[in-house]
Amino acid sequence: MSLSRRKTTFGIAAGAATLAIALAGCSGTSSDNSSDTATTGTSGSNDAPVTLTLATFNQFGYSASSEGGADYKYDLIQEYMDAHPNVTITYNVADTSNTARENFFTKLGPGGLADVEAIEVDWLPEAMQYSDLLADISDPSLDGRWLDWKTQAATDKDGRLIAYGTDIGPEAICYNVDAFKEAGLPTDPTEVAAALDGDWSKFFDLGKQYHDATGKAFYEENAAVLQGMIGQLEAPYENPSDDSITALDNPEVKSIFDQLTTASGEGLSAGLQQWGDDWAAGMANGDYAVTLCPAWFLGVIEGNAPDGHWDIANVFPNGGGNWGGSYLTVPANGANVDAAKDLANWLTAPEQQAKAFENVGAFPSSPEAANSDAVQTYTRPYFNNAEAGKIYTERAAAVTVSPYKGSHYFQINDAMVNALRNVDTGTMSADEAWKQFQSDVKALS
Repeated sequence: MSLSRRKTTFGIAAGAATLAIALAGCSGTSSDNSSDTATTGTSGSNDAPVTLTLATFNQFGYSASSEGGADYKYDLIQEYMDAHPNVTITYNVADTSNTARENFFTKLGPGGLADVEAIEVDWLPEAMQYSDLLADISDPSLDGRWLDWKTQAATDKDGRLIAYGTDIGPEAICYNVDAFKEAGLPTDPTEVAAALDGDWSKFFDLGKQYHDATGKAFYEENAAVLQGMIGQLEAPYENPSDDSITALDNPEVKSIFDQLTTASGEGLSAGLQQWGDDWAAGMANGDYAVTLCPAWFLGVIEGNAPDGHWDIANVFPNGGGNWGGSYLTVPANGANVDAAKDLANWLTAPEQQAKAFENVGAFPSSPEAANSDAVQTYTRPYFNNAEAGKIYTERAAAVTVSPYKGSHYFQINDAMVNALRNVDTGTMSADEAWKQFQSDVKALS
């Protein structure tokens, strides 16, 4: 997850151990098993009762009762069961992406996963190493369903498509209107966008103005801003040609680290770990004024600060950025492979992607869904009736970089997150944290 809605707590050593444990049991499992199981218990071939398990994390917009949402317009799980009376869906939602990741790689080889398993974009490269353990979903009917880069990322070297795309995470900037007003900064979304339009120096300069005026932090933590900055590099941590680790030789990575730790020293970071209780309370209490804000994050703000006064600026430093996005996969050794494909296919069809966006702001990876009336006319009353559908369509168009994320991306980024948090909390100096990051990355090599 690196740092995302699917929060980061799972460490490098634990991640490596999980893979070792999981793949120790893989020798007896191959893609051939899928043909043995694909004909049993399907929803499409007969009306025999079948129970399917679906495993995701956080909020995908599928069912309020399972995902903790109070105001979902649609219950997609119930819709599917209503349309398929022979199918019962057991829906399990992990608290974080890291919890889901650990479970996924522990059980991928030996078995025991759900019929449909969600994976996040930051650990998709790890899953692609074992693509033969996932069902091939290639089908001409799926051609053009998703953005090209979304499909390419889930296509293995043998041309097998192994995952159904769900959402993407085009980013804007959300800001606390009352906090900006207190600091004497512009509060109109158009004016805020103009103030932040440019490279990351504009973001930090506005932060200094805010801190000078109020004495308060500008954003929640450096690790949160890292996500936006590192996501604009073509190949931040690994060489795309051979997947070798290059993080310590990339001057852009060190430059981002230096910018963020300098900003921390200037009081711009609140040091509130994203997704923690203090972070959530800080969003409500005005302990920080801005946050990087993909479409799905709107519901997070509303949930944590229901009485707050936040708005959306149609801008992102240095152009565009994408935070998050996931896939649905079908383990090849599952008991109900064809039925699981039917469910995952339906959940990621354009109509359902548009509904998930209306539920939780999960911006569609389907161009058809993104251009639908439901998305284009979508507004968020909480954010001063912001035209969220149009804003995030423009933010998606501004994304020009899809960073290379190799097999070590998750662990390297986790090490960078930990280094920045050590500086934020005063546990380490910037020099000490960088040395720790170097040590952690070298251990991966």
